[in-house]
Amino acid sequence: MEETRYTVPGVSCSHCERAIAAEVGVVPGVVGVVVDLAAKIVSVRGEGVDDGAVRAAIADAGYAVA
Repeated sequence: MEETRYTVPGVSCSHCERAIAAEVGVVPGVVGVVVDLAAKIVSVRGEGVDDGAVRAAIADAGYAVA
């Protein structure tokens, strides 16, 4: 299982966490999403996960990857 981390400076609250987890969680291959609000990091676990699809999902949630 692979884990990729994304820096997302705009995350700051539980709403941000839920929005990102909901969008990224449906990307094919994703089995887990953890949003660390303090570190501004989104960790994505899965197999064969498309990086572009994760970045697009984060953008669809309303946030930008740094």
